[in-house]
Amino acid sequence: MPPPADLGSGRSYKRVDNPLDMMRVLKKCLPLLAVAGAVAAWWFLMAPAFLGGPATYVMVSGKSMLPTLRDGDLVVLHEQASYSPADVVAFRVPEGEPGEGAIVIHRIAGGSPQEGFVMQGDNKNSPDPWRPAEGDVLGKMWFHIPGAGRALAFLQAPLPLATLAGWAVMLLVALGGRPAHDRDAPAPARGARSPAKSRGKV
Repeated sequence: MPPPADLGSGRSYKRVDNPLDMMRVLKKCLPLLAVAGAVAAWWFLMAPAFLGGPATYVMVSGKSMLPTLRDGDLVVLHEQASYSPADVVAFRVPEGEPGEGAIVIHRIAGGSPQEGFVMQGDNKNSPDPWRPAEGDVLGKMWFHIPGAGRALAFLQAPLPLATLAGWAVMLLVALGGRPAHDRDAPAPARGARSPAKSRGKV
């Protein structure tokens, strides 16, 4: 028995029994499902910690981690249940120590979570003066993108940011100004003049 028509809207619903019609419907849904899957994967793997995600992003500044990391690299870190020597981690300098609150990315050279980790840069001959505890560690390096930190810093500058915003506005105006074609509009009667086409000018 076919479903009843929607009397309120004047529309009727048609069942999709034909396999070809079902395939067409699935093909139309595939792009949406792909986008939803990509967003979900990004959230579970790459969403920043301040949004409740698992990732922390740090831009490398300096030469203390050469040749592993270079100035301007972007490092993506994941918080771990525990950390061990040889892990490259980012940590916040503990309170009461010189430079407190600053974020440093170095390698664990020893120590323990209870007594504090011994940290050292790959390009340093001696350990750091800081002894961060496990609670000070932001995460272990998952991967890094060479030079990406510089690109992000450039885009955050006022002029490039304003330029990108201007391009976005121009694109929205261009897309929104295209004339809409109504396929269901009735054809003009014979002898009647067709209405002028919209140019989309603002």
